[in-house]
Amino acid sequence: MGCGRVGSTLAKSLEKRGHTVAMIDIDVDAFRRLGPDFRGDTVKGVGFDREVLRQAGIEHAGGFAAVSSGDNSNVLAARTVREEFGVDNVVARIYDQGRAEVYERLGIPTVATVRWAANQVLRSLLPEGSEPVWRDPAGGVRLVQMHHHEDWVGKRVWQIQEAVRTPLPIVMRFGKGMIPAEDTVLQDGDLLYVAVASDRLDEVESALANPPVKH
Repeated sequence: MGCGRVGSTLAKSLEKRGHTVAMIDIDVDAFRRLGPDFRGDTVKGVGFDREVLRQAGIEHAGGFAAVSSGDNSNVLAARTVREEFGVDNVVARIYDQGRAEVYERLGIPTVATVRWAANQVLRSLLPEGSEPVWRDPAGGVRLVQMHHHEDWVGKRVWQIQEAVRTPLPIVMRFGKGMIPAEDTVLQDGDLLYVAVASDRLDEVESALANPPVKH
């Protein structure tokens, strides 16, 4: 729902990956953003109207993205799709960060536009800090980008995971992501992505920011 810049880009990206897409928007002129090669359906209407959703094929949908310009419309559409049509794979774009956090606690995954942009900039401005790249809707688990003390260089991934007691699913090396094996050796300049429980974030960050503890 929402054929603005985000929605039209998302729709075309999904089609390129082989998915079938239906686009809902209240303004038929918005469908021009999809371009002449768009093969999916376009439906005029609001995304929380049940008949509009049925016309767009919601009863057979594998996912639903509410990315219109209105927070209320996005949340209402997301809740309707999830609660009345049983589609679990739902996400809503929200401009109000406080409201986004409320709906995430209700089990509606959201993308808070301002928060996302701010976090992206923050990661660039403060490369020594750790910022969440992803978190679950309840906020209990995070995938966090972390730098490490130079004394960790030369250690194997299994040794680091054992020391901090949490997985290291991704290592960024020379600008390229890799899934490390247990015997992968950490190199100078590597950036770690750490999967960590939110209540252990400070503990793990502190452990990696300091030299390994010698036993």
